[in-house]
Amino acid sequence: MNPILKLSVLDLAKSIREGTYTARQVLDAHIQRIEEVNPVLNAVVADRFVSARLEADKIDDQIREGLEHPPPLLGVPCTMKEFISVAGQPHTGGLHVRKDVKATEDAVLVQRLKEAGAIILGSTNAPEGGLWMETVNTVYGRTNNPWNLRHTSGGSSGGEGAIISTGGSAFGIGSDVGGSIRIPAAFCGIVGHKPSGAMVPHHGHQPPGHVGPYLVVGPMTKYVRDIWPILSVIRGPSPLDPHVTPFDMHHPEQVDVSKLRVFYLDKPPLTSPRAEVKETLSLAAESLRRRGATVVPLKLKNLKYAMEMWSSILQEAQPHGYDVILGDGTPIAAGWELLKWPFVKSKYTLPALLVAWGERYAALFKKRSERMIRLGHELSNELNTLLGDDGVLLYPPYTRAAPRHHRALLTPIDPVCTAVFNITKNPVTQVPLGMSAQGLPLGVQVVSGIGNDHLCIAAAEVIETDHGGWQPSMAQS
Repeated sequence: MNPILKLSVLDLAKSIREGTYTARQVLDAHIQRIEEVNPVLNAVVADRFVSARLEADKIDDQIREGLEHPPPLLGVPCTMKEFISVAGQPHTGGLHVRKDVKATEDAVLVQRLKEAGAIILGSTNAPEGGLWMETVNTVYGRTNNPWNLRHTSGGSSGGEGAIISTGGSAFGIGSDVGGSIRIPAAFCGIVGHKPSGAMVPHHGHQPPGHVGPYLVVGPMTKYVRDIWPILSVIRGPSPLDPHVTPFDMHHPEQVDVSKLRVFYLDKPPLTSPRAEVKETLSLAAESLRRRGATVVPLKLKNLKYAMEMWSSILQEAQPHGYDVILGDGTPIAAGWELLKWPFVKSKYTLPALLVAWGERYAALFKKRSERMIRLGHELSNELNTLLGDDGVLLYPPYTRAAPRHHRALLTPIDPVCTAVFNITKNPVTQVPLGMSAQGLPLGVQVVSGIGNDHLCIAAAEVIETDHGGWQPSMAQS
C-alpha cells in the first residue's frame, strides 16, 4: 500500500503544508486506491476526480506562492455519504424515485470542510432511505465488506465504512439516526463518531432531517485523533439549522483519563452478544483501568425498552411516515409493494418496505407509544446524570462481527445496541478493537455525557493505543 494512504488526516495536512507531498500526489494516491478496490466494493457511487484534481493543483499553486495562513485540512481528500449534498453530485438518498436528482448546493458541513481546505473525492453508497444496516438500493446496488465481500459493510453509512477501511479516503462524513455511523465503522474496522445531538448542522441531508437532534452527522476516520479536528470544523450553529445549538467544547488532550469513571455493559437487554464481543469490552475496560480509571458495571432501569423508545420517539419527531420518505413526498402503497417484491416487480428494497408497512400499525398502540416516549426521556436524563462530566460508558456496537449479506434480517432487534444513544443524544465514539474468529473487525462504543464529546474521544484513543486500532483491509473475496 502506498504509505500516503496510511497517514492520519493531521499528518496529511502537515505533509502538504510543509512540502513533503504535494496535494496532487496525495489526491492521486487516494484516487488510485479507489480505482483498485471499488470494482469489488461498490462503495464510491459517484466520483468528482476531475474537479478534485483541479482543486489540488490550485492548492499546490497557492503553497508555491506562499500561503500565509493555511486552513487546517488543506488538501486532505475525503468522501461524503450520498445523503449529504455536494453541488453537482447525485443526491438520491438511495431512492429510485430520485435516481436522476443532483444536488444544486453544498450542505452546510460540506461548505465548512471546503473552507477548511478539504477536497471531496466523491459520494458513497447508502441504503434506500437510510433506515437499514445493509447498504443496498435499486439505484446503485449493494456495497460489500472490504474484509470479506460476502458480508455486509453495515449501514446506513456503509459506503463510507468500506472505502475508508481500504485507505481509499482519508476521512468521510456519515449520518446516524440509529447507528448508521457506528455500525459500519465497527463492521469495517474504522473509527466513527456520533456527535452530541444538535451539535452539527444536517442541512442538505436527504432524506431531510425532520427528526431534529436525533439525526446527527459526523466524522468517520482511520484514527481516533482525527475526529477532533474534523468535528471542530463542522460543528456549530447555522441559520439553516435552527435545532443546532452551541456547546462549550474542551479538547481531548485536556482529559485526565485516570480521573474517569468508566461504566460498562457487555450484554444489552434482549440481545445475545457473542463471547468475542464481550471480550472486547473487557479489554477496553482493562485499558482504562490500567490508566487509573474507576471501572464499574452499569445499572440503568428501563433499558430493556430501548428499541421501543427509539421507534416511538422518532415517529413522534418526524411529521410523516417512512412511506412518504420512500416516495420522496408522496406515500407509497407499502403493502402492495410487499406483495410485488417476491416477483421482482417492486422498485423498493425489502427492509425499507417492511419498515414502511409496519409503521402504519403504530397508531394502534398509541398509549404504549406515549409511555415509551416518556420512558425514553427519563432514560436520557438518568444516563446523562450518571455520566456527568467525568464518566464514560463502554457498550457493544453490535452482537457480533459483520454478518453475511441478508443475515441481519434474522436479528432485527440487534441495532438497539446503537439506537438507544440517538434518543439519549449522547456522543459516542466507535473504536476498532481486534478481529473475530472469522477474520472480521470488532469494536467498542465509548459513550459520554451530552456535550462531552472530548471524553469519549480521549478514552477511545487510549483503547486504540493499546489494541492497534485501524488496519488497512485489502478488499479480498
